[in-house]
This record gives sequence, C-alpha cells and structure tokens, in this order.
Amino acid sequence: MKNYNKYIVISIFLLIISCATNPFTGKKNLNFVSNSQLFPSAFQQYGTFLKENKVIIGTLDSKRVESVGIKIKNAAERWLTANGHADYLKDYQWEYKLIENKEVNAWCMPGGKIVVYTGILPITKDEAGLATVMGHEVSHALANHGAQRMSAAQLQQIGAVGVSVATGSQSDEKQKMWQEYYGIGSQVGVMLPFSRSHETEADKIGLTLMAIAGYNLEQAIFFWERMSASSSGAKPPEMLSTHPADATRIANLKRLIPEAKAEAMKFGVVFK
Repeated sequence: MKNYNKYIVISIFLLIISCATNPFTGKKNLNFVSNSQLFPSAFQQYGTFLKENKVIIGTLDSKRVESVGIKIKNAAERWLTANGHADYLKDYQWEYKLIENKEVNAWCMPGGKIVVYTGILPITKDEAGLATVMGHEVSHALANHGAQRMSAAQLQQIGAVGVSVATGSQSDEKQKMWQEYYGIGSQVGVMLPFSRSHETEADKIGLTLMAIAGYNLEQAIFFWERMSASSSGAKPPEMLSTHPADATRIANLKRLIPEAKAEAMKFGVVFK
C-alpha cells in the first residue's frame, strides 16, 4: 500500500507542475510535453509523410488550401497579439498541403503542419467549408491538444501501475479483473470525454478564427450537416466515441456562433 500511495503522490505532483493556462481556452491544461520536445518530432513526421504521399500543387484546390490556411493563421496571430500573447506562435512553422487521398480527412500536427485530403473537398464545397475544417484542425494545434493527450496517456499508464501495485498480493485472476475494470473505467470515464472536450474546444476556437478571417459562420453548420449526411454505417454511442455526436456538435456550433461573431467584431469584422 505504501508503494500505491507513492504513485498517487507522484501523479498529484505531476498534475500540479504540468498545468499551464492556454490563451485560447483560458483553462489550465495538463501538459507534460513542451513544444521544444514535441515540434521537432512533429516536423520530421510531417516531412516523412509528404515524401510518402502525393502532394497536389499548382491547382485551384491546392491554392485554396494555402490561401485559407494563411487567413486562419493570420486570424490566430491577430487574436493572440490583441490579447497579449504575440510570442505564442514563435516556434510554429506553418505549412498547408493538399494530398491526393480519397479519405474524408484533414489534420494539423503540432507546430502548424496542415494536411487536407482531396477526399474531403466534395464535402467542404467552397472556401467557407474549407475554412471550417482547417480552422478546426489548426485549433487542435493551438490548444496543444496533442501534447495534452500524450500527457493524459502517461497518467493513465501511471494509474495502471498503481493498480498493479495495490493488487499485487491478490490472485492473478483478481489482478487481471482489477486491471480490466481500471482500463474500461479510465477509457470511458476519462480518456474519451477528454477527447470529446477537445473536439468542442477546437470547434469553438475554429469558429472564432473563421469569424476574424471574415467567413460566414453559418456555413460551418452547413458543412457539418453535409459531413453527417455523408457518413455511412452505424456510429458508436457518443459516450464510446472520441468525437461528439453530429447532432451534439451542430447544436454546440449554433450556440457558439453569436459569441464568435462578437469576438470578431472587436477586430472590425462586420457581419451582414
């Protein structure tokens, strides 16, 4: 039991020393991984990915991806500068690439490395739809969600070790049972809600960046409606998913749009 208490103390200590306030959310975030540790690895992985996949260049679509990416980046810089965080993006190395891939997907690695797959373009349809996707993905990076997930996974592993130590005197069968209970409980009760909260945060930040960049925010609703309609097959219940249900996400976006517009108006953006 003394060893188990030691793991609890270590976990609490890590939680205390690793919390930093994110300017975009205003929240203290769990983060054991600094940008100086994370970015070089992310940049290397991004470079490897580009070498192994077909990058589309010189087309209207690829130019649109870059144009939208720059507008979203500029919106983030404007917001950060206005709120006293001008140096927040100093280590970012922005890139915006269109990749030939039928998968309906887009992502942004830590440090501003962005990829859009051609498979999502029929659903984005126009620049505002593309801004919805890229604003959301960029927001994951701006909010340090990748580092937070890595940190949470480390804590989950520490918890598993703690369970192992605490149940070490019990039979193998009971030890296995407690590990299974812990695995299911920590995943459904902690990790999955943690991931869904990141999606909602990225939606909120993304809407604000879209608004500052001058896009029609109602188009974000239309994009997610198209995204929902394009999905085939049964989806897991929301509590067992890393993402909010489509209906939940759309309802949240409708609720967040007035707030995003109000923030953008501080930067002189006028909405019709």
